[in-house]
Amino acid sequence: MALWRGSAYAGFLALAVGCVFLLEPQLPGSALRSLWSSLHLGPAPAPPAAGSPEGRLAAAWDALIVRPARRWRRVAVGVNACVDVVLSGVKLLQALGLSPGNGKDHSELHSRNDLEETFVHFMGKGAAAERFFSDKETFHDIAQVASEFPEAQHYVGGNAALIGQKFAANSDLKVLLCGPVGPKLHELLDDNVFVPPESLQEVDEFHLILEYQAGEEWGQLKAPHANRFIFSHDLSNGAMNMLEAFVSSLEEFQPDLVVLSGLHMMEGQSKEFQRKRLLEIVTSISDIPTGVPVHLELASMTNKELMSSIVHQQVFPAVTSLGLNEQELLFLSQSASGPHSSLSSWNGVPDVGVVSDILFWILKEHGKSESRASDLSRIHFHTLAYHILATVDGHWANQLAAVAAGARVAGTQACATETIDTRRVSLKAPHEFMTSRLEAGSRVVLNPNEPVVEWHREGVSFHFTPVLVCKDPVRTVGLGDAISAEGLFYSEVHPHL
Repeated sequence: MALWRGSAYAGFLALAVGCVFLLEPQLPGSALRSLWSSLHLGPAPAPPAAGSPEGRLAAAWDALIVRPARRWRRVAVGVNACVDVVLSGVKLLQALGLSPGNGKDHSELHSRNDLEETFVHFMGKGAAAERFFSDKETFHDIAQVASEFPEAQHYVGGNAALIGQKFAANSDLKVLLCGPVGPKLHELLDDNVFVPPESLQEVDEFHLILEYQAGEEWGQLKAPHANRFIFSHDLSNGAMNMLEAFVSSLEEFQPDLVVLSGLHMMEGQSKEFQRKRLLEIVTSISDIPTGVPVHLELASMTNKELMSSIVHQQVFPAVTSLGLNEQELLFLSQSASGPHSSLSSWNGVPDVGVVSDILFWILKEHGKSESRASDLSRIHFHTLAYHILATVDGHWANQLAAVAAGARVAGTQACATETIDTRRVSLKAPHEFMTSRLEAGSRVVLNPNEPVVEWHREGVSFHFTPVLVCKDPVRTVGLGDAISAEGLFYSEVHPHL
């Protein structure tokens, strides 16, 4: 009996000291080991290992992400909307009888061969891209094969519809979506999305989304990252036909945030049409009441003249906020003779200092200032490995939470999980980086316990955070739209905007 009691006491003490190890790991190790050895319980156990970098980063985000003091109540989104037909790019091209050849980028697709060459070009880089398919009959033939493909899935598509859908997940927000909405898209939209009657049409616009996984092979081709290639023959969105209906619906809806997208869809139009439409867009934006911020979401483009016109023809000064990825950022700088414009493409993860320089240039050259009639004061940049929010000082609040929320949703949506599953994500951001390549920037070493890094440069604040990249993404389409929507949801604009 005494032996049993002694064993029980020893077991109880071991359990108690073990709890001390778990609950008070910050106590000096020597003190814990001394306590353990004084009880003659054998070798002291090692303190619990620190959590993985991914786990610590996710926990730090959760602590940082708080709702702003002033929140949006009514969000209006327009004007591109469609049905995305999502399937394996390699399997579709095989079904069309195509074989992988030498990749070549075509700014516009005219044939199946153009499609194969352009898809191979971007799959080899693991980069996202979007192209217009000019031949109506050939596109519809391909679209029919894609839609009837056993593994094809139909989703809400178009930047505006995707952003609206993301906002609609928050039941305390009222969301207006204006765009070409056909019967299939209307069926797919969240019940919380209101579509004005002027936006409804009898036929849907279809976009084909060809996905590929990291490491997926096709002949000699191997994708370095999971991504997608998008193409369509979309005339309604291409002409931004719903712009006037969108603006006219704002008077009754009275939003406190407007999100505009779809300018990239005009690439298939004539130069004269583009010039005229951009002027109409600027006029339409100017009709939005003062004090209502307008966010412009950019997307993949190849027409430098169109991009340059968007930058210079008063579109940038007319909007308050921009959302864009690494391809669009570099193309913007190349089109408008910005910094690092001699760089032909990114080599792996985009250099943080280079990205920071371009963001700074956009806000300094085209952003809000005392000497310039511009409203642009915020840019949300996103790439696979990290995000940056750049803001002109004095106009936005809660950006630390906003950039963290945008990065968090990238990990959850790609993996199709409610919360970050640290077993399914990995940290791919640079462990250290310079905040500028043109000036004497600071050297930053990444710390997962403090995942949002902030720095300042001549009246512009930068908030950087890494992304927990999904190792085996379920779906890559719409990630940028979800990131921008989430970042805006957690953002607060100062009333004097």
